[in-house]
Amino acid sequence: MSSCCSDHATKIITGSCPKCGVFCKSIDNKTLYHQVKFPENQAAFQGKYYFCPSKECTVGYFSSTGHAIPKQHLRTYQEFKDDKLCYCFDINASYYLSALTANNADVIKNFVIQKTKSGDCACDVRNPSGQCCLAKFKILEKNNFLSKSAQL
Repeated sequence: MSSCCSDHATKIITGSCPKCGVFCKSIDNKTLYHQVKFPENQAAFQGKYYFCPSKECTVGYFSSTGHAIPKQHLRTYQEFKDDKLCYCFDINASYYLSALTANNADVIKNFVIQKTKSGDCACDVRNPSGQCCLAKFKILEKNNFLSKSAQL
């Protein structure tokens, strides 16, 4: 797979969001500089930064040195609020859930897998978490399956 979806060269470190306490993963500075809007991205970011994945939290990134960047300062703020599933290929969660319900989600997921394997993704800069989205597809599939099972 491409470098953005393979094991990261830098070790992922975890931390807790200072505002909401949610478990967070570290990000590369490359992600930070691409995600933070101008002029805030012109700052010299010191220390290790983490992305807060909570939709309810206003903190987008926070550092080990106490600096916080609000989600409103992210280029993908609206996409994040709208449950973007795949930032590289513009797929939102509701569209994929509809495809799961209609039993034609494999086409979408296989497209993303194929593009990821060929190196045509850019998760490390397009996704505010800096992480590959393929795991999120699996989570939605599992939750959809559990939802259907509960209805039976």
